[in-house]
Amino acid sequence: MDQNSDIGVDRGVVITNDALDISHKSGDDIAMAKGRFAFASAPERSLALGEVHARPTVLLAPSRIIIQLAFMMDGGSAVHHSVIAEMSRSRGVAPPERDARHHAMPWGQGTLRWERHTEFSTWFWDGPAPEKFGGEIAGDPFGDGFSPPGSLISGVRLEIRPESGFTSQAETIFEPTSLCHSDVRDGQAAILTDFRQDRDGLTQILVIDRGLSDYSRGALVQRLLDIETYRTLAMLGLPMAQTLSPEIRRIEDGLTGITQRMKNGARDEADALLAEMTRLAAELEANAALSLYRFGASRAYDGIVRERIRALAETPVHGHETMGSFLERRMAPAMRTCQSVEERQANLSRKLYRATALVRSWIDVELERQNTVLLNTMNKRAAMQLRLQQTVEGLSVAAISYYVVGLIGYLTKAISHDVLPVDPAVVTGVSVPFAVLGVWWVVRRIRRSHAEGGH
Repeated sequence: MDQNSDIGVDRGVVITNDALDISHKSGDDIAMAKGRFAFASAPERSLALGEVHARPTVLLAPSRIIIQLAFMMDGGSAVHHSVIAEMSRSRGVAPPERDARHHAMPWGQGTLRWERHTEFSTWFWDGPAPEKFGGEIAGDPFGDGFSPPGSLISGVRLEIRPESGFTSQAETIFEPTSLCHSDVRDGQAAILTDFRQDRDGLTQILVIDRGLSDYSRGALVQRLLDIETYRTLAMLGLPMAQTLSPEIRRIEDGLTGITQRMKNGARDEADALLAEMTRLAAELEANAALSLYRFGASRAYDGIVRERIRALAETPVHGHETMGSFLERRMAPAMRTCQSVEERQANLSRKLYRATALVRSWIDVELERQNTVLLNTMNKRAAMQLRLQQTVEGLSVAAISYYVVGLIGYLTKAISHDVLPVDPAVVTGVSVPFAVLGVWWVVRRIRRSHAEGGH
């Protein structure tokens, strides 16, 4: 068989060996060119070039059944990789590279395709459609030997059948209260589903083929699978929103009580109010951090669902609603609930910040008042110390002068009358003003030198 010949049984998935081996081709192999323009490429170029070819449209033949399962990354991507690698080796196929995001290999009368996403992986298998719609499936890879890599988040059973007498009665298979029936591709196909699960827990979708090409058939199937997978993932934000809503209400009530106390002028409770608001803010931020990724992912998944529904370009069949209108009526309220909780968190965070800033201003004003009182007290104390120091200095001048005059008196008395023909008492008395001035001048110099040294 030629290396590039098509692989498929009963005109199932028409896919080449090159396409099956796409997960083994590195980005460098795709990006590196030969010839005159084989320049050194930017590191990101290979990833950018390879990404647009990472999910080639599956070419599907008529009368096929498709099973797609989506498993969450509960144990990490390594678990998912090990499962697909082991399945590849069991079929004699080279396993994907450790960082591969896509892998495909023949399985039975169809192809098993694996894709790794951020928080889940999808496992797609097609095979010949059973004789009856909803009949037993043969040859799928999800039997007793299959080891699920994580918890199942989405499961789809999609059958493609040509228009016949059976398909004209297909509406009776589904639950009439939630049946969606629409035409797509300008009437080349019809879609029927009730978004309910069969006995195996899979959502059933029927595509009535009225002349689709293999490419159009594959593109339509991929859009339908994406709608079911991503609408389930988008709804994961709703349980978290419902859980957080009472918590947000409790924090809102707590903030209302605090602001009422602030309104009543509870300035003496500023420290207690600040501590309580800090606790509420910590709880709010913890919940916001917990829900940040989930709500963001729900928005992204909801956007993908809307894009896929627009691409379907459904035409409603009389008496029934389309998939788009059905999901809009059920998903839109859930997404608005998530958005409302997210907005309440953001608004509450801003209110807590403003209230906290107000209480902090109270505390700052009180601290400034206390600092002013403290400074005034210190100024008074310094003035008292200065006056006391000046008093002590005056007393010191008097005391030192007294001792100096006394020394002069002793000195004059000791001198002979012949040497100093003046009465010692007169000398002592005359020395008093000079002694006082001299001591005062010395003390003043000492005080000035200390003051200059302090600067």
